[in-house]
Amino acid sequence: MDVTDSVRSGCARCPVVDTGPLVRLRIEPRRPRDWRIRRMDSFFSRYFDGLSELIAGVDHNDLDAVVDLLEATDTRGGKVLLAGNGGSAAIVNHVTVDLLKAAGIRALNFNESSLVTCFANDYGYDQWVAESLRLHADPGDLVVLLSSSGESDNIVNAARAAKDLGLSLIVLSGFDSDNRLRPLGDVSLWVDSRSYNHVENSHQVWLLAAVDRLIASRRGESAVDE
Repeated sequence: MDVTDSVRSGCARCPVVDTGPLVRLRIEPRRPRDWRIRRMDSFFSRYFDGLSELIAGVDHNDLDAVVDLLEATDTRGGKVLLAGNGGSAAIVNHVTVDLLKAAGIRALNFNESSLVTCFANDYGYDQWVAESLRLHADPGDLVVLLSSSGESDNIVNAARAAKDLGLSLIVLSGFDSDNRLRPLGDVSLWVDSRSYNHVENSHQVWLLAAVDRLIASRRGESAVDE
């Protein structure tokens, strides 16, 4: 049956157009050019090599100091108060959950939207974290503050408030080595990078590694299970 017959048999009232023989086209999937593949491979290799170097480059003594502060805070019945902006706030959420659930340490962050908007409206965005600390902190608490650039006004002001309150303080920053946040912490972890994602990923891995180290030590383990 040709095309005309097919159309005629399928719909008697439809106009019949003889389109000629059917032609099937075989479409080959488009493949990236070799140079584009090489360029992408080179990007990811550089990206992950650079990130791995930053993460592994942390001073292990500094991470041990973080673990010691977490342990001491828990021993004296204190809690951990954490804060950050944007991606750092997301890291704070993760670390808070691990401290509570996995390590059994009381922890609190200030990422609840009504608190943020209320305090930012009443005290100014540059002061809302500091005011949150003043209202939530008790003697013996530990404060953990993250700022990728180390220049976020609300985080720098919170660090100064923590010191005024006599609280132990861990700060994490990146970008310039002389940023305002870096010298304020009892323990200060700094990432030598100007890439936000490299800085934030390093901060997250370091903090979670410290939590895992604490858990492992409590279990009498020398390493994290595979």
